[in-house]
Amino acid sequence: MQDSTHLIDRLLTQGNLSEPDWKGLLETLFIRESEEQMIREIARKIQLESYGNRVFLRALIEISNYCPNGCKYCGISRWNGSLSRYRLDPKTILETVHLGYELGYRSFVLQGGEDPFFTDEILAELIEHIKHEHPDIALTLSIGERPESSYRLLFKAGADRYLLRHETADKSLYKWLHPNMSQANRIESLRSLKRVGFQTGSGFLVGLPGQTITAYAKDFMLLQELQPEMIGIGPFIPHCMTPLALENPGNVREVKLLLMLLRIAFPNALIPATTALGTLDPTSRFEALTLGANVLMPNITPMDNRKQYTLYDGKRISQDESADELKKIQSLCEQYGMRVELSRGDHNQFIPKCK
Repeated sequence: MQDSTHLIDRLLTQGNLSEPDWKGLLETLFIRESEEQMIREIARKIQLESYGNRVFLRALIEISNYCPNGCKYCGISRWNGSLSRYRLDPKTILETVHLGYELGYRSFVLQGGEDPFFTDEILAELIEHIKHEHPDIALTLSIGERPESSYRLLFKAGADRYLLRHETADKSLYKWLHPNMSQANRIESLRSLKRVGFQTGSGFLVGLPGQTITAYAKDFMLLQELQPEMIGIGPFIPHCMTPLALENPGNVREVKLLLMLLRIAFPNALIPATTALGTLDPTSRFEALTLGANVLMPNITPMDNRKQYTLYDGKRISQDESADELKKIQSLCEQYGMRVELSRGDHNQFIPKCK
């Protein structure tokens, strides 16, 4: 078992590790709970140096739960024949953005399955309308794999960021989880997004069936190559209407450890404290803000549709109106020594390309 102090020092000095070193570091930390405090203190120090005590809020709008993919862990995949499907029409999406803007949000995320209804033309027109009405906001898309030509059109229309988690860098595990998808295409899509000029987000699930220390090491290696501006990780949580319904969920402690290592390895990354983490342990979502996370994504999807966007069982769905939820988030962040910021919240070293 390798010495974690030596490897952390190397990571801090060099900014990266080899795959064997990542594997050794992860094996050590997963076993030795006594070293968690050291990792926590380093991650917190780096977080404060990079972004201070700021927490950036992104208003999340779940635009559609239609998806043709058969990802075995996902509650909105084509496997789920009992799901009540919905899609928000462009007018409703625009109205929801208006609502969020009135509340003070200046960063929005449009998230959905790979719904074929949302063609390049429909999306480009919607994005142009949103940015015309609110030119001072940042707009993030999270709608899956598309050709590079599509990404270029959406970027030109005014979208600023794109989230596309790679889910797992382990080839065999990815193939098993995504029977009708290509890992090579997934990774190339992320490279395309970077080429186009998007602030790009990737990340992986934690605690998938069959996931190993080696798989996590490969995740860090891929992230070192991609250098995404945003990195999101969260625990696997089974959904009762998927092929993985009877599997155990991910481990909260492992998620926290990996989150801290992400902050150390990627000092300037924007890292969300995910709803999935809060679903397994309600206190951990806000505790994550002291471990390296610096983004929260409050849900402002119309209330009638929130329960229909169920990626996993037990999803924590706020029944508060958006204004009340925002006040609660601000209060909870303050309890953890953090300050909510409703700005665009760009990556602190991002240089935008001309659109």
